[in-house]
Amino acid sequence: MEKGKYDVPLERSDYLQLEPHEESCLPEDFRGWLKTHGRGKRLAVDLFSGAGGLSYGVKQAGWTIAAAVDYDERALETHAANFSGMSLHMDLGNPDERDRLVGLLKGVDIDLIAGGPPCQPFSRAGRSKIRDLVANHNRDPEDLRKELWRAYLDVVTEVRPRAILMENVPDMGLGDDFFVVRTIEQRLEDLGYATQVRLVDAWHYGVPQHRKRLILLARNDIERFDWQPKQEGFTTLRDAIGDLPDLNPQPRERVGEREMAYPPLPAPSPFVEKMRVDAPEGIIWDHMTRRVRGDDWEIFSEHMDSKTLYSDLPEKFRRYSDKHFTDKYKKLAWGELSRSITAHIAKDGYWYIHPEQPRTLTVREAARVQTFPDWFRFAGTRSDAFRQIGNAVPPLLGKAAAEALAPVENVQAQLGGLQPHWRQVREELAAWAEERRAGEDWCHLPGEQMLQLSAAVVALLAGTKLSAVQMEEVLAHVRTRKSLTSKTYENLLAAAPHVRVRTRLERLAPLVGDTAAWQRNRRLEIPERLAFKPAEASLYRLLMGEDLLWVGQSALRVAARLNDSDADRTNRLSDGRVNLVRLVGAGDETAPLRMAALRLIGNTVCTAQRPSCSACPMSKHCLRKSDASGGSAAAGPGNRGSRGRSGEDQTPEQD
Repeated sequence: MEKGKYDVPLERSDYLQLEPHEESCLPEDFRGWLKTHGRGKRLAVDLFSGAGGLSYGVKQAGWTIAAAVDYDERALETHAANFSGMSLHMDLGNPDERDRLVGLLKGVDIDLIAGGPPCQPFSRAGRSKIRDLVANHNRDPEDLRKELWRAYLDVVTEVRPRAILMENVPDMGLGDDFFVVRTIEQRLEDLGYATQVRLVDAWHYGVPQHRKRLILLARNDIERFDWQPKQEGFTTLRDAIGDLPDLNPQPRERVGEREMAYPPLPAPSPFVEKMRVDAPEGIIWDHMTRRVRGDDWEIFSEHMDSKTLYSDLPEKFRRYSDKHFTDKYKKLAWGELSRSITAHIAKDGYWYIHPEQPRTLTVREAARVQTFPDWFRFAGTRSDAFRQIGNAVPPLLGKAAAEALAPVENVQAQLGGLQPHWRQVREELAAWAEERRAGEDWCHLPGEQMLQLSAAVVALLAGTKLSAVQMEEVLAHVRTRKSLTSKTYENLLAAAPHVRVRTRLERLAPLVGDTAAWQRNRRLEIPERLAFKPAEASLYRLLMGEDLLWVGQSALRVAARLNDSDADRTNRLSDGRVNLVRLVGAGDETAPLRMAALRLIGNTVCTAQRPSCSACPMSKHCLRKSDASGGSAAAGPGNRGSRGRSGEDQTPEQD
């Protein structure tokens, strides 16, 4: 065998061809399948199914897979071999293909649509650019339909299942202020669904790896999502794969086989017992991985443990730059969770080095860590299998999420849909904010009355601890001004109550007399022209009506109390943002207004130490009213005498 550049023989594994499941069917046979195998079953559809990790979780939770859709032919071959129903090769980014799928499902009682649509996060700049292209440069709004999360929603809209399960990585939310998630959630609520967005650590539900996933659930029968209790403790890597046969390869030798003898342990872990159900007795499949280079064999054997960094290795073994590849190698530990299995494992296994043996994880070990049972096979080559496993939703996580959507006895889907609680809360919050911005709170809320110059001044003065009266006295000089003249600038500086405020206002100097800079169509340039800090720029954009999450302590506190959560003190950038998502929504002009209203409430009545719950417009919805509340309605926003200091808790946390 020819030796490759990596000092191991070039090797391509055999291709595993799998026969379709005995209850699978083609589109032309689907109506017949419904009358036989699908008859009387609770049916589900899996969009962007991959190999079927989520499908298997949904199946374990009590559904029968009627159809799965993906564009990866190897993954679909795997799916067709392991599941009933149709496994359809479709590009759902193509509206014609979506129409074809909807046609196949027409008249079918689909109870659940599940799936993990690839959701490319939008940057704020990207969203603004797209809106401008559509509004001013003849960009076709229909181009947006090619985004796969919109395709997912299109199918949901046409099929109208009772329940919806969407899974994706947290970066889908954290990367773009949860804009995509908020848009999806609000669209589903418009269709009459109650929704829940949740960040879930997969290990809480038996998955033996570090893996945080974003789960969006929706249902139109009842506003309730009953998750099973979290698992006590966690499933260790030894619990997951410690029973599998030792391979202990020598350098450059073949590692493992498609089929090997499996001598079971006398006392297997509960996890192993679960994985071995329905597996062939005495046999393990796909316990194989790549050959090991000679130098890697020495590294794995003699120079690494689970705490070793790549930069800790002897210099002669570091063939990659330790500046760019600080975590190039990772040896796993028996008593801990595995690192997240991702599609990267198809390229190399250096992130997944076996705790004891000088090699990387095998296909079967990776499948175990992802909670695929041992009878589950993956079509194609070894690399195909690794890719499918890495891209999959862990079945045990899928099962936990699906169980929260189980039908409730004697409760049917609402014909006109539900009126979800959080939708009502958002509507009340927006109505309150609209009333407030017509009065003395105008400077805290976006709207027609908020011009660029006023927004810039408010952003600069955030955090200065000005009282409401002092803030109003400063803003009186710019409230109706569309640009910054020399005279207005002088008046602003003269109105500054102390040196700190004056110093901040002096930062406006570069745009004094520059009338063009303050034109409405150049409003997004202001933060850069004035060298705003990230928090200042975020507040300015919010006051200009941009749909974003302002992740400041005051808003996080209000959202946490309304959700009966402590995420304002613990997981502010993850769970804290999820709390905000429920209150802010997206997709309409009132979303920025609601976001700014949360900031205002947190800075005035819902304070950290002495909240005045009786004065809070959200009090009746609050799940964590403070016992310390002793204020009265007179203490609320809009009442100058006892309003809190402008700028309290105003600085957003930055990524």
